[in-house]
Amino acid sequence: MNQIPKCTLVPARFFDETAPRCFLSEIFELEEGAEVEHKDVPQYDAVLVYEKTEAGLPALSRVIDNLDGCAEYNKILAGWKAGTLSLAIAQGRNLLLANVFPAKDFITAEYHIFNAMKSLQLNPEISTVCFMERLGEDNELSLYRYFKSVEYICE
Repeated sequence: MNQIPKCTLVPARFFDETAPRCFLSEIFELEEGAEVEHKDVPQYDAVLVYEKTEAGLPALSRVIDNLDGCAEYNKILAGWKAGTLSLAIAQGRNLLLANVFPAKDFITAEYHIFNAMKSLQLNPEISTVCFMERLGEDNELSLYRYFKSVEYICE
């Protein structure tokens, strides 16, 4: 299983462009030579700070960038690849959550989605969950037991 990407979202008004490493090192233990980069997320007045890897931007960046592709007011967008769930949830133009979770199997990914929704007091029965990539039929059917609908935002 791949290591969880080291990244965090910082409100733009608090971000110091001269010291992005400070924000990430508050959350993660960084190796001595680790490179830290950042990307503006103007639609949510935030900055994504992340450890540079061979993979480039963390998958969470794609999820946040595509969140507006969810048609409903409660926007729930997930990407699940290589044992990692990248999840973003917004209400209208307000980003409520953007995080990555270890999820070696789909049951664990579902757990994290439901836990996030519960903490935000969102009801799955009246919500549509969107995914960045196609799920297997069994996983999609599992989600339909709880959500109003399952949609895909595939690039």
